[in-house]
Amino acid sequence: MLGISDKVLEVCSELILSEKHLNEVMERLRKEIVKGLSKETNETATVKCFPTYVRNLPNGKERGKFLALDLGGTNFRVLLIELGGDNREPTKFKMQSKIYAIPQNIMLGPGEALFDHIADCLATFIIENSMKREVLPLGFTFSFPLRQEGLTKARLVTWTKGFKCAGVENEDVVRLLKEAICRRGDVEIDVCAVLNDTTGTLMSCAWLNPNCRVGLIVGTGTNACYVEKLENVGLWDSDYNEPAKVIINTEWGAFGDNGVLDFILTDYDRDVDEQSINRGKQLYEKMISGMYMGEIARLILERLTKDGHLFNGQGSDNLYKRGNFFTKYISEIESDKPGEYQNCRQVLEELCLNYITDQDCKDVRYVCEVVSKRAAQMAAAGVACLLNKMGEKSVVVAVDGSVYRFHPHFHNLMTETINRLADPGIKFDLMLSEDGSGRGAALVAAVACHNRTGPGNHRR
Repeated sequence: MLGISDKVLEVCSELILSEKHLNEVMERLRKEIVKGLSKETNETATVKCFPTYVRNLPNGKERGKFLALDLGGTNFRVLLIELGGDNREPTKFKMQSKIYAIPQNIMLGPGEALFDHIADCLATFIIENSMKREVLPLGFTFSFPLRQEGLTKARLVTWTKGFKCAGVENEDVVRLLKEAICRRGDVEIDVCAVLNDTTGTLMSCAWLNPNCRVGLIVGTGTNACYVEKLENVGLWDSDYNEPAKVIINTEWGAFGDNGVLDFILTDYDRDVDEQSINRGKQLYEKMISGMYMGEIARLILERLTKDGHLFNGQGSDNLYKRGNFFTKYISEIESDKPGEYQNCRQVLEELCLNYITDQDCKDVRYVCEVVSKRAAQMAAAGVACLLNKMGEKSVVVAVDGSVYRFHPHFHNLMTETINRLADPGIKFDLMLSEDGSGRGAALVAAVACHNRTGPGNHRR
């Protein structure tokens, strides 16, 4: 049985987190969350903890037709969702959707062009589905840091995930969407709510399980939301009527931007940060999410190869090119059965690497395992922090995102770590959220619409 090469073990050792490290991460995150919730310290806090103004969770009886817009990555979706009502059966939910690409030039161009593109997609979808005569309630999932000022008003704090559209930061994204729709003049919408995908993820699971109190995304980026008592929310500026709770969008991707994670950052993390378009920002996210995980692994593989410890020192331009070791490769390589390297060899051949030995494959797999395990443990430390802060005895954690969904061991790694870190007596389940940014957006709109006007669709 082949063992891991000594040099590979040595190089990877700095990415291995001890129990002491993880407990320290939890404690530092808790302090940052308290700062974010406080009116006095929020302005300088890195973990902003924005109130979402979503206070009512779904009860399973929501019904009607709703539109949802989902912007959170390199693709954009428009959805038509019909909720059947009266019970929590998933079969009482129908959905039609269409995915539209967002070209790189739009991701980096003027904000008006982005919202015109969104409006074009929405109008096309409405026309294709013969809905021009209907004005349906709409939930807008906008999965970037938002400072909410109400259910239908939210300002973009900063772009993340590779977007850099000018003229959008500090602006109300609902207003920008409405203005783009008005410029077209051929469709109408009724925006009932703007939300982050973490809120949608929580709402989507809460529709099926009333114990859901946390929403987590581990995909292109990472973020979490949770249900907090209003008495702990210094930022709260509305009434304290029942339910005296609100969903808090932590925006925890920025945890560490003030240096509190420096004690576990590696040279690979610093390199990834240096080469990113948002240098010095979203450091926690850069240790966890799919946008960066593959690059961390590639940097380690590049170092090991150039030092002569992998592939007999014979690398390739493809391996040495930034961004060329995709995070999906990690999932594929770790999906091989122990001792088998079919996926690993296929990935390495795609990178134009020759003369691959079984020892190389075993070492490459170990590098991937170390990177993904650290990501899962860091995410788990965040979840355990939220569970301990809420102090509820039984909590369902709604989870979505490509890394959690497709990595073969992420769920188990997270569960094992949370079990060790959560306070005694706290029971939890990680529940895969089915389309939080789609169905979740519809549910936020449904609950908001019900509270505002009562159930039912609106027609011209």
